[in-house]
Amino acid sequence: MNKQQLASKIWESANKMRSKIEANEYKDYILGFIFYKFLSDKEVKYLRENDWTEEYLPELTEEDAETVESIQKNIGYFISYDNLFSTWLAQGSDFSASNVTDALSAFNRNINPTHKKVFEGIFRTLETGLSKLGETSGARTKAIRDLIYLIKDIPMDGKQDYDVLGFIYEYLISNFAANAGKKAGEFYTPHEVSLLMSEIVANHLKDRDDIKIFDPTSGSGSLLINIGRSAARYMGSGNHIKYYAQELKENTYNLTRMNLVMRGILPDNIVTRNGDTLEEDWPYFEDNDPLNTYEFLPVDAVVSNPPYSQAWNPTDKENDPRYARYGIAPKGKADYAFLLHDLYHLKPDGIMTIVLPHGVLFRGGEEGTIRRNLIEYNNIDTIIGLPANIFFGTGIPTIIMVLKKTRDNTNVVDHRRLQRLRKARQKQCSARLRHQKDRGRCHRSRNGEQVLQAGYHRRNPEQ
Repeated sequence: MNKQQLASKIWESANKMRSKIEANEYKDYILGFIFYKFLSDKEVKYLRENDWTEEYLPELTEEDAETVESIQKNIGYFISYDNLFSTWLAQGSDFSASNVTDALSAFNRNINPTHKKVFEGIFRTLETGLSKLGETSGARTKAIRDLIYLIKDIPMDGKQDYDVLGFIYEYLISNFAANAGKKAGEFYTPHEVSLLMSEIVANHLKDRDDIKIFDPTSGSGSLLINIGRSAARYMGSGNHIKYYAQELKENTYNLTRMNLVMRGILPDNIVTRNGDTLEEDWPYFEDNDPLNTYEFLPVDAVVSNPPYSQAWNPTDKENDPRYARYGIAPKGKADYAFLLHDLYHLKPDGIMTIVLPHGVLFRGGEEGTIRRNLIEYNNIDTIIGLPANIFFGTGIPTIIMVLKKTRDNTNVVDHRRLQRLRKARQKQCSARLRHQKDRGRCHRSRNGEQVLQAGYHRRNPEQ
């Protein structure tokens, strides 16, 4: 199923559900059920690879302690036959909303203790929201049945050339819930921007055998996923990449975990936290004893797309080691607070990329002080100007800033200026081709399109 076909199915289903739930909530249901199907199918695949045939699957129960322990040890959780997604489909008219309620409750108690941080509470948003799908049990059953029949056809084997969960999230935000999501850019980074950031990071890390990467405002997890995939091409394997992610909003935090797991990342390589990045310096500490378990963790790369110009509380932050060297961001704009948190957690030879509003380049006051210190300490490596209207929910122009602990030069790439140069060159080329037939300086490629690169045309090598 390609993107267009998937979008069409989602649009049809969402419109049916709009009378029951808000569009912004709809994504939580569909994404939750997609992830449950993924886990269910993964368990069935594991069993078939270990000589379980269809006739023996009904014997998969919680009472078989030995089997439960074996499956938990290998995949991190256990789902009984009655609670498999495929069983729900096979039940037909006998399926009821209670099947889902029972299954989600059972999942929480059957997580491998060593994988609690990856899976525990991951379906909480779905669990608490099921009651909204209808006033009666029958109405809820029909709504859920419609959803699972939609989801059974959605690809989720990790072989797609696009981020399925991220695409669905982006599609729903852009078509149904841009107003409800407010600054939706804080949740999802468009694929093109994410890919650019990941290639910059991966190229810097290409000679390393093991890496740690961190996103302190992880949203859908798309930035971490793309960096991991880009870095794995250089490393030969993605199993030597450790992923650290923190996200404030619980439902979005759950999406981070779902997405990382669905992309085939080993649970042992996933370290996540639901918390406030600016108030609590993580990584790393254990939530049950933050003070005594805190240990500063430097990483190879930090990547983030934090909420733009968000208010925060800078009180008593003067001695916070994240900010002490550079300055404190103003309470009405936390952009540089996020940036300094990212920079603080870089290894001396690490790299970070962060998306920020264009205003961080020229606003004065405390931000001017921080900016001057970043320049004097030679941390700013590259600034890439992005055009307006590329993030959902906000039309402001943005930038990608690349920073390092130690570096040589600073580069500024203004994509808006390059766009204008490219358009001007295209007009010049078209005019020459029409009026002068000048194919020596402005030729066409074999598919009939003009060949332009970064605002300049390429010469024909045969001339």
